[in-house]
Parts: sequence; C-alpha cells; structure tokens
Amino acid sequence: MICRPAIPLACPGNSPYLNPMVQPISTRQGIMAAARPQGRVASMIAWGAAGISALVVLGAAALWFHYGTAVFFEMIAAGISACF
Repeated sequence: MICRPAIPLACPGNSPYLNPMVQPISTRQGIMAAARPQGRVASMIAWGAAGISALVVLGAAALWFHYGTAVFFEMIAAGISACF
C-alpha cells in the first residue's frame, strides 16, 4: 500500500484566508425572512391547482349528467385514443 502525506489546502499561517470559511452561511432571521414569500407563492400555486381541479371535476360531472354514462365514457375513450 502506498502512503502519501496529506496535502494541506492552505498554509497554517494563512488565517485571513481560512477565517471567512468558518463563518455560518446564514442566520436564523435570514432563513425565516426568505421563507415567507415562498410560502405565499406556494400557497397561491396550491389554491390555483385546487381551483382548476374543481373546474375539471365540475365539467366532467356536467358532461356525465348531460350525455349519460355510456356516451360520457365513449367520449373519454375517444379523446384518450386520439392523444395516443
């Protein structure tokens, strides 16, 4: 087995280079301030997706009641086969 000595990344006396590397990345306040706007955006996306999903379900129910179950399923199958 070949053993090599460890190569230092910086000289031991080079403290101005090493000191900024040991500082924390961010404080707790910085993390909390960044999380607030993202929560609003995520909430708006979730509410938008829920609204669109509700419209799709209501549209499907309206088609179901208007055309009946057999025609409804045939329309869905025709749409799926047209896509593929």
